[in-house]
Amino acid sequence: MTRHARNCTAGAVYTYNEKKRDAAESGYGTNAQRLGKDSVKSFDCCSLTLQPCRRPVITKDGYLFDKEAILQYIVTKKNEYSRRLKEYERLRRAEEDQLSQEANSKQQARMERFVNAEKPAMTPAHSSAVASEKPSTSNAAAAASSASSSVSSISNMTNGHEKKLPSFWLPSECPNAGLAKAQKPDATIYCPVSQQPLRVKDLIDVKFTLLRDGDSKRSLIAKEARYMCPITHDVLSNAVPCAVLRPTGDVVTMECVERLIRKDMIHPLTDRKLKEKDIIPLQRGGTGYATTNDNLQAKEKRPMLQV
Repeated sequence: MTRHARNCTAGAVYTYNEKKRDAAESGYGTNAQRLGKDSVKSFDCCSLTLQPCRRPVITKDGYLFDKEAILQYIVTKKNEYSRRLKEYERLRRAEEDQLSQEANSKQQARMERFVNAEKPAMTPAHSSAVASEKPSTSNAAAAASSASSSVSSISNMTNGHEKKLPSFWLPSECPNAGLAKAQKPDATIYCPVSQQPLRVKDLIDVKFTLLRDGDSKRSLIAKEARYMCPITHDVLSNAVPCAVLRPTGDVVTMECVERLIRKDMIHPLTDRKLKEKDIIPLQRGGTGYATTNDNLQAKEKRPMLQV
């Protein structure tokens, strides 16, 4: 390949490099980029804050969170549910008021039809007198309506309109939109990662065993290898599959689970009988390799330019 082959413009073929460069400069098409190790969360980091956990807890699905972050998330979701429940009650009362008004208007219309049907026929003299009185009353009503319209037309913030949303371009603000349908909010709080129901009592405290490397100069966060398996003393990382033992919260390697724990289903540190549900696989962030992660490509969708 020559020196200027990538920037050659005299060729008859539109090369892949030129197409990729033009797509990046034009702002159209889909950008795709492979994720590296720096874009992947570490195994001991919180799934919300993406920082090393101070008080790690794990869900029954194996997702690690910082206790402060996940409790704040749950409180926020509960406050949001309370706000949505109040809005639901307000909309439900508005629907009930509207139904009662419609029922009252129908009842009033039936009464008026009944009264008009039972009203006796008027005499010609009385009808002419009523007809002569109508223009004066109609003129007074027109004058009153024009005065009220002139007062209300001064500003669009009168007559209770100051509390309405002035975004007339929204579908909900169209004249024929009507009131919003009241839908009761869901009180269930879902995990922000797995979207499964989440409860505070389902959170399990996790206990990491510090690695004994003798390096006391660097802080724990600055170290690349921070924790180890308490049984085999293997260093824990994203490349090592791990599991959490529910009774004590110890983090061990899956190799230790398969070779030692599953044989007798006894906790090696406490000699306690274990069940299958007591072994929770820890969800790793990944290493950047295809054998660890399912999706390693990030895509940015932009408008498509068709020629």
